[in-house]
Amino acid sequence: MRPLTDDEAIFDATRHWLLQAVIGLNLCPFAKNVYVKNLIRYVIIRACEEPVILADIETEIRHLSATDSTELDTTLLILPDGFHDFDDFNGFLPRAERLLKRTKMTGVLQIASFHPEYRFADSRPDDIENYSNRAPYPILHLLRESSIATGLLAFPDASVIYERNQETLRRLGLEGWNDRMRNQFHP
Repeated sequence: MRPLTDDEAIFDATRHWLLQAVIGLNLCPFAKNVYVKNLIRYVIIRACEEPVILADIETEIRHLSATDSTELDTTLLILPDGFHDFDDFNGFLPRAERLLKRTKMTGVLQIASFHPEYRFADSRPDDIENYSNRAPYPILHLLRESSIATGLLAFPDASVIYERNQETLRRLGLEGWNDRMRNQFHP
């Protein structure tokens, strides 16, 4: 077996997290459908400078919005070289949201955020509940509002998802989480 390239390793780690955590723990009940239908685009953004990152995000916003949802439903923008510090990443999010507004995509697309050190407000860094938004790399998830609306038809009370995720993670615990993330395979 040939060694993985750096990008392949990043894609593998991201897919592993998606399969083991997001889909495997059912943290997002809408993710499995788009994954099985191969409607997820994975994009690595290598830039570290905010203006370049924003330009790359804008390119992907335009690409997603111009592509039919039966071909592409969602995009994961993976930033392995930038925003290692969660506070810097979190501080960048309002600029990404302003970009949605500037491209007139507010109400059409949303941005969800994930980070290896994700921390909800008023939580301690090691609280297991933070792991619902922890990923192997900083990730911006571009998703269609129409897909969210469709998903909510099956899950009309979205607050139940958050509460269920918190309970799932508390039952799993840090050791269980680490076991899931450690058992990465390479297809």
